[in-house]
Amino acid sequence: MRLFALVLGLLFCFGVMLDAFQTIILPRRPAGRFRITRLFYIATWRPLVLFAERLPNRKARDQVYSIFGPASLLLLLGLWATLLVVGFGFVYFALGTPFVDALNEHGHWIADLRTDIYVSGTTLFTLGLGDVTPSHHVARALMVVESATGLGFVALVIGYIPVLYQAFSHREVSVAMLDGRAGSPPTATELLRRHAYEGGEVELIALLAEWERWSAEILESHISYPLLCYYRSQHDNQSWLSAVVAVLDACALLITTVDGAAARQAQLTFAMARHALIDLGHVFRVEKCAREKEQTGVDRLPATGFSNLCENLSGLHLKLCGDPASMARLTAIRLLYEPHAYALADYLKMDLPLWVAEPKKTDSWKTVAGLRRGAEVEAEALLGASEHVSDRATAAHLHDAEHGFQD
Repeated sequence: MRLFALVLGLLFCFGVMLDAFQTIILPRRPAGRFRITRLFYIATWRPLVLFAERLPNRKARDQVYSIFGPASLLLLLGLWATLLVVGFGFVYFALGTPFVDALNEHGHWIADLRTDIYVSGTTLFTLGLGDVTPSHHVARALMVVESATGLGFVALVIGYIPVLYQAFSHREVSVAMLDGRAGSPPTATELLRRHAYEGGEVELIALLAEWERWSAEILESHISYPLLCYYRSQHDNQSWLSAVVAVLDACALLITTVDGAAARQAQLTFAMARHALIDLGHVFRVEKCAREKEQTGVDRLPATGFSNLCENLSGLHLKLCGDPASMARLTAIRLLYEPHAYALADYLKMDLPLWVAEPKKTDSWKTVAGLRRGAEVEAEALLGASEHVSDRATAAHLHDAEHGFQD
């Protein structure tokens, strides 16, 4: 029994240390089917999804999903600490419980194991109570090693959490800014429509360049810390997945329908955003689901949706509806990223954006645009009236002056 406890204890200790190294320190995608973190998320995420899908209220489901990310972080840290305590406790047990414990007078193996676990817990968290003392040098050395492991574990936790939340906050800034640029939830059509003004192409190119960098940062941070993918945005109509798919949709439209600098930047942004989307799919092992979505031919833009798209883009002078080749290119380029987006959305339980925004009773963008247009019309009317009165006033003044001279 004690030999089995030694093997199991060493397996727990080295397994936690390796998993913590791969999850926190290693700056690349961790590999391995039997990693503690991966098994933990398989054992917690899927049961949570089954529970949430039974809730009739969508807001309640979203609330459950939003809690999972931060809660899973705390549970994972607690799991690591528990496995370390049990692992070192098993090693102490394999050494014959080399401790002097006033509460363990009978020497039964259950009592011995209880003492070993207690010593392991107080040593890992460096409590230093001194009520149980080691009886030989090997136990003392092992307690020093466990104390050092506990200090390192606490230091990793202290440094890990701020890094996660900094990456999360940085991600959400661009997602929140897209609300004013592409609507809420964002759509490619709205993004192009809101940049259809004089000088808007320059702003659109700058926006796409920003999202190219954003996609590269997501590729770097979320591959290293896949836990961030479970973190939801603060607003119900926003998510990092819907944002990146909306940008990919806009890039697909620009690549297939326009020429010039905007199309060139769209190609760069499309390549980086698609790369991030596919690599995140590899992290969550949804490649099989992506292939199934590609084979079944689930279409986000059916014939009716395409007609609606053409109607909304009619004033933007895009060569889409009148050019069959553009439609074929758009369909082909959508197949490069939509199956992967569907697979991630199905796994993370996030909604993908529409191609055309649904009409809303209250739209802050339209309200502001209406006020702006009203101000412009009023200014033009006042300018025209002032010019008219000014001419008449000048003529009247000259006429009075002529009469004065005549008199």
